Amino acid sequence: MGGVTDREADSAVPAADSVPASVPFDLASMRKQYRAEGLSETELAATPVEQFARWFKQAATDGGLFEPNAMVVSTADAEGRPSSRTVLLKHFDAQGFVFYTNYDSRKGRELDANPYVSLLFPWHPMARQVVVTGVARRTGRDETAAYFRTRPHGSQLGAWASVQSSVVADRRALDGAYAELVARYPEGEQVPVPPHWGGFRVVPQTVEFWQGRENRLHDRLRYVAEGGGGWRVERLSP
Repeated sequence: MGGVTDREADSAVPAADSVPASVPFDLASMRKQYRAEGLSETELAATPVEQFARWFKQAATDGGLFEPNAMVVSTADAEGRPSSRTVLLKHFDAQGFVFYTNYDSRKGRELDANPYVSLLFPWHPMARQVVVTGVARRTGRDETAAYFRTRPHGSQLGAWASVQSSVVADRRALDGAYAELVARYPEGEQVPVPPHWGGFRVVPQTVEFWQGRENRLHDRLRYVAEGGGGWRVERLSP
């Protein structure tokens, strides 16, 4: 992924003696007063995907967002230890939310061991968030190949060059691997789809729509999947 996507580096916790004596910001006083307009149950669409489509259209057109389809994907390994990274949403419909990755990456391995996942769309300029929880399933190879063909040539080569989440000696090693692929598959030549690369479709079990309100009394409306394909809506306390 390009831009801010697929960041999976671990964040080290600094030792106590390395923390500066004073922080150059007053974090306790850093806050924004959110919009007064709220979100009511009567305004919601019949399904969470329809409601997401409404909000996503607003985020993509006038939300002031750099990458409105950027989402934080949180997974956990078999022992329950969590990890998060930013990934780009590439498709959504009534069947779920789709993103693509290296299946051998940390997220890919964790989803194979524990398919439960959380997606967070942090649309801060709009004082909105959408949180999806559900089960991730691999997309079919035909669907993966169809999407892979839409990627820029360089991104296709990048999917081969990067052994995602593994330790690399240095930047030169990564650039060298990419250069070899450029020589093997010049622009205009079809790049094969990597067997270790593909999509995950997150089938939602809950979808929460969060709208910032004044005095931290935010609106939180959550769709919960019910048997037979229906949804119930519940309001959460902020």
